[in-house]
Amino acid sequence: MNEKNLPDDINSKTLNELTEIANKIIHNLENQKNLEESLDEYQKLIRLNNLIEKKFQKSAKEISDITKLKIQEISTKNVKKKIK
Repeated sequence: MNEKNLPDDINSKTLNELTEIANKIIHNLENQKNLEESLDEYQKLIRLNNLIEKKFQKSAKEISDITKLKIQEISTKNVKKKIK
């Protein structure tokens, strides 16, 4: 499912902002009496959840890559110290 029917600027929002939007949709859905009328909101929530998941995975990969680089730098420094 793609991110259509979501605002154009949705991709520029942070994970916290996206989570806040999702929480508002959930709150609105919990207050709805007629489930048939809320179908569009459920679909919007699913698309938003998919976007949040993709952003989270991307952030997690970036953090992992940065951590690996820092570990390599520390290891390299330790090896250089042992050689001296």
